[in-house]
Amino acid sequence: MALGTSAGSLLAISDLHVAYPDNRALVEEMRPLSDSDWLLVAGDVGEKAEDVEWALGTLSRRFEKVVWVPGNHELWTPKDDPVQLRGAHRYQHLVELCRGLGVVTPEDPYPVWRGAGGPVTIVPLFLLYDYTFLPAGTQTKTAGLAQAYETGVVCTDEMLLHPDPYATRDDWCRARLELTEQRLAALDTSLPTVLVNHFPLVREPTRVLRYPEFAMWCGTERTADWHLKYAAAVVVYGHLHIPRTMSLDGVPFVEVSLGYPREWRKYGGPRGLRRVLPGEDG
Repeated sequence: MALGTSAGSLLAISDLHVAYPDNRALVEEMRPLSDSDWLLVAGDVGEKAEDVEWALGTLSRRFEKVVWVPGNHELWTPKDDPVQLRGAHRYQHLVELCRGLGVVTPEDPYPVWRGAGGPVTIVPLFLLYDYTFLPAGTQTKTAGLAQAYETGVVCTDEMLLHPDPYATRDDWCRARLELTEQRLAALDTSLPTVLVNHFPLVREPTRVLRYPEFAMWCGTERTADWHLKYAAAVVVYGHLHIPRTMSLDGVPFVEVSLGYPREWRKYGGPRGLRRVLPGEDG
């Protein structure tokens, strides 16, 4: 399917997981169909800093502009990564890496897309999660985590995503929410937005998870109305490895995950780049 338009397209992808050779090969093949295409990369490029740098560097040389938000995998501190920074220090290292590549991050001024479907303000978000997507029958984080450990559904973040200097990941999430809300309050309200976050901003996409306990590591209830509050034309996310589009309050929520090779092979091949503006047909 031809994605490009004469005015360029706003494209998106997430969950590239380039440590897998088959996924790395797909990134090597990714090309825009117009010199004016922009690309939104909604997290989980890879675990090692060098892999993130390779993938974003490759893509930034091909697309007019690349916008990146971190996933949980970029924030891990694997033992075999030469970059052993943790938590907020690791995130800041990745931000500086991106800036060196000309890639826009959640810490930079929000760019305005003026191509097809625009103008809209592109809002890259880094928010994390706060364990408020609780499993049925639980009322607290403690109870939810106890159920997750009992069923054996525990995100690797609990071992590898360190919240330093915050005491917990949910403390870090609260700090990111407060910082981001301050920035969003200063948005030009005459323009709609494209909200880009690794984790879904609403709980609805997690309802189909095979293991419902995993939803605790998928977002926060505090962003449930952001698509309305900040006049989103479209919301872009990843993380769940369930690529699809759903409409909430008339706003398209587009999951743009590539996912692991074992997943996309099961569906006959990778979905690839998604066009978010102008919207895809069907």
